[in-house]
Amino acid sequence: MRVLVGPDVPLSELYAAPSEPWLRVNMVSTVDGAATGATGTSRSINNDPDQVVFNLLREQADVLVVGAGTLREERYAPNRLPIVVVTRTGSVPPTLADCAPGQVLIATCAHAEGIDAAREIVGDEHVLVLGSHRVDLAALRELLVERGLRRILSEGGPHLLRDLLVQGCVDEIDSTVVPRVIGGTHPRILDGPPVDVPLRLHSLLEDEGTLLARWFVDR
Repeated sequence: MRVLVGPDVPLSELYAAPSEPWLRVNMVSTVDGAATGATGTSRSINNDPDQVVFNLLREQADVLVVGAGTLREERYAPNRLPIVVVTRTGSVPPTLADCAPGQVLIATCAHAEGIDAAREIVGDEHVLVLGSHRVDLAALRELLVERGLRRILSEGGPHLLRDLLVQGCVDEIDSTVVPRVIGGTHPRILDGPPVDVPLRLHSLLEDEGTLLARWFVDR
């Protein structure tokens, strides 16, 4: 990879969190802004350079926070990181229903219809009720930090990224732009009502046309 902006240091140093706690969101899109491809998933547009950074960010994280819809569409499987499912319904994605105790946390709200079922599947102590009608993401971040999970990685999806930004939870956005245009109707990396959050470019890499940027939220 070629460094266009930022220090010429090993990739692990370039992507190291500057402080803790730290919450970063990793997203991929095409040149024309599509966050998914023909299969309706990000897997159909990501490539080798994106996968390198994707794996590195997971290696540097203590916990993974992902929206329930993205978990279902992308068919997430268990990995070494505990996974926090953000869901207003309290649903547990089928691919995570048989995880080891404590491997899956459900972050939901008091009016979620699936709370009782979630407690039966993952255990009462692993269902986090945060807020009344929507998930209080700032409270979720604080709770994870209290549990020692200080390096927080989210992989979206677009609705969750928007909500994290609105609630002031995001320190960094890592965006990959792959050298493709696909047209059609696809979500962007951000979806929902308008939000305006200024960003500051930390670093920019290029690998055979793929652009990998690290943006800090400018507070």
